Amino acid sequence: MTIGARVLKTGFAVALAVYLSSLLAFPSPIIAAVASIFTIQPSISRSWQQVVDQLQTNVLGAAVALAAVRLFGQTPIALGIVCIIVILINIRLRMESTIGLTLVTVVAVMEANTAGWWFAVERFLMVLTGMGAAFAVNLLVYPPRPRKQFVGQVHEAYGQLSLLLRMAISNEMREDVHREEKEKLQGTLRKLDEVYRLFEEERPFLRGRKQANARQLILSRHMIKALHQGVSLLDVVEEHYFAMADAETWANRFDSQIEELAKYHEHILLKLEGKMKPNAAIEPEEERESRLIRQLSDYLQQDPDNHKRLVFVASAMLEYAFHLRRLDRVTDQVLHRRETEAEAG
Repeated sequence: MTIGARVLKTGFAVALAVYLSSLLAFPSPIIAAVASIFTIQPSISRSWQQVVDQLQTNVLGAAVALAAVRLFGQTPIALGIVCIIVILINIRLRMESTIGLTLVTVVAVMEANTAGWWFAVERFLMVLTGMGAAFAVNLLVYPPRPRKQFVGQVHEAYGQLSLLLRMAISNEMREDVHREEKEKLQGTLRKLDEVYRLFEEERPFLRGRKQANARQLILSRHMIKALHQGVSLLDVVEEHYFAMADAETWANRFDSQIEELAKYHEHILLKLEGKMKPNAAIEPEEERESRLIRQLSDYLQQDPDNHKRLVFVASAMLEYAFHLRRLDRVTDQVLHRRETEAEAG
């Protein structure tokens, strides 16, 4: 079992929230600790947005709670009605992620209001203390580096995809191992999609940084798209290739074509890391693909009904090749821009 940075930071945030509560002489550190747990996020940008959203909804929730106690008193029914109102307000404001902590604030404020308004304000300050502790820990302790994480996950996903693609036609891998490796690949792709959403949420303040982030966002999207297209090729091979009676007739041609595409994918990733020689020719010859299409067209004329599954497999390979070439072009543009900026700087 691996303990991730977010797990450690949650523990640190709770500890800091409890420590600050003792310094500020709060009667109990529980509310601050709970608030710190809700505020920890996987990126600085999202953590800051969470603090802003939590501050707005918690102020609103506290105000509604105080007003409800004045109007209806502190009863279980009043508490339930206020919770419903606060949930509906959060949904209306599209701040669903803040509902949990806002309800904690509502319950704490309504429970403390019988002892006087200052006790209600004190409960609210406990919430703010926990939020501040969590944001400080997220900013200073193991600050999130989603871009570095993204690159590592792309290489991890490619390694898993490459293994499956290179053995897709030969079908030499045991079925249980193949299923396990594919599940790992799909899990890695889900993580990549999540990191990509973090990229989309970033809002740099410097103009030059905004342009660099925009280029990185485009590049990241094409990297993920190429990986997903490789998985689509795997799915098509599994569904259609082995269902053909004469699959072995095309085994060598399909196998060598997929091998070449997997190698091309690897070379693009190496180029991004600066590990390829300048002007290295890494793109597969399109003539080979054109020749495959011509051979496939002639073969289909012999028996279109029985051989049409070949079209699905060939189409998936061509689609994978198309997205790899697009990724290659975007990679060249990004690298060229980086070199230009480095020379100018």
